[in-house]
Amino acid sequence: MAKITYIREGEGEQTIDVDLNEAPFDDHGKPRSFLGPALTNDVFLDHSCGGVCACSTCHIIVEQGADKLSESSDAEEDMLDMAPGLTLRSRLGCQAEMLDNEAHYIVRIPKTNRNQVSEHG
Repeated sequence: MAKITYIREGEGEQTIDVDLNEAPFDDHGKPRSFLGPALTNDVFLDHSCGGVCACSTCHIIVEQGADKLSESSDAEEDMLDMAPGLTLRSRLGCQAEMLDNEAHYIVRIPKTNRNQVSEHG
């Protein structure tokens, strides 16, 4: 099983175990992305577009495991350009797919985004 540690800036962290063979975890984002496990494990990862790569609100910064992720698409790169606090390790939580079921992924969820309307209310 893969481990995912979600770190919310200023709010702490949560680590969950995920069997990537059971993907998809939710109907938001790509099947093995970080968004589905977050939603099904009560980790708040904002997502205004429903996980279809039409915004940058699910911006994450991959602290560990970036080499075990799918490559980013041109569409993802274009959306990331709108994310505040962009880094070289930035990805969209709905698009970055985990590839290694034995890895420990650590992602930081930035405190800021440009979300005007949240799906979480």
